[in-house]
Amino acid sequence: MSAKLSLRGVVVLRGRAEVLRVPHLDVIEGEVLAVLGPNGAGKSTMLQVLGLLERPATGEVLFGGELALGRELELRRRMAAVFQDPLLLDRSVAANVGLGLSLRGMPRRERTERVDRWLARFDIDGLAHRSCRHLSGGEAQRVSLARAFVLEPEILLLDEPFSALDQPTRDSLVGELASVLAETAVTAVFVTHDRDEAARLAHRVAVLAGGDLRQVGPTAEVYSTPADETVARYVGVETVAPARVLTSNDGLVILGVGEAQVEAVANGFPADEALVCLRPEDVVLYPGGVDVPGSARNHLRGVVRRITPSGAEVRVAVDCGFPLIASITRRSLEELGLAVGSAVVASFKATAVHLIARGAEHR
Repeated sequence: MSAKLSLRGVVVLRGRAEVLRVPHLDVIEGEVLAVLGPNGAGKSTMLQVLGLLERPATGEVLFGGELALGRELELRRRMAAVFQDPLLLDRSVAANVGLGLSLRGMPRRERTERVDRWLARFDIDGLAHRSCRHLSGGEAQRVSLARAFVLEPEILLLDEPFSALDQPTRDSLVGELASVLAETAVTAVFVTHDRDEAARLAHRVAVLAGGDLRQVGPTAEVYSTPADETVARYVGVETVAPARVLTSNDGLVILGVGEAQVEAVANGFPADEALVCLRPEDVVLYPGGVDVPGSARNHLRGVVRRITPSGAEVRVAVDCGFPLIASITRRSLEELGLAVGSAVVASFKATAVHLIARGAEHR
């Protein structure tokens, strides 16, 4: 698979401070790459560099394997962008969607056909003649998306396009965008601080923190095997506990974690000290007095210390010799009769445990 966009040895400065450092990054043709990280991580700066809107202090940007330097204007015409603010003109919806085609001199008939097709695809054909001053946030962002896709770009850049929308509108648009990206197979870079959006949209994820590119890989791989503690916490690993390796044999590692012991599958783990990482959805809770069914190797007795609603689910903090977080449904909470102080058994598979060598945090 060939790279459509690449960064090599890129450093961006603000004054004397380095705000972005990317030794190597490829955006593969036809993929959706999500750039994930907290506010101030450097996500939008990286998108500006990829979009040839900002020249780095050092390093190279490649488009289709060739240097972009000196060809920025020509190459930007082969891209389209969608931002958090739709940036619509005080004109009709149809006029806004067709603006880029007009600027490129496309004949009226062809322009109208293409605009009509994308208005219908984003379910805003009924708004074609409405002024953009009278649109809701979700409608305005649909116009912005249609305006980008109508250009049939080679590369689509999206900078947190849904972050200002309410959750139902956001969920609907993420689903529609996922369908359109799959249909068009356009190469896309999607900047977000929302790991659920990244999981729904992206083939691969790049995680930025403090301007550093911490990890790049297939979405499921990054979420399940984060490279360091910062990545782990940002991709939804809520239990990160220091541990010491007690024994290691035949691919099974036994670790001392606080006052408990945990078994993990880890072939050739290279360190004596580790961070034990567990996603909350991988932990199953049972009442303290029952025999735990199933094949999971880890059954840790503990006490519920905190119960926190989180959308449709509930986070349950358990003290089982170390702090552990489980995610269960509200219905399960009621059926189990859990409350602060309840005795429970936390069960999880050895394969659910991800180990990070202590000191793996890096720049």
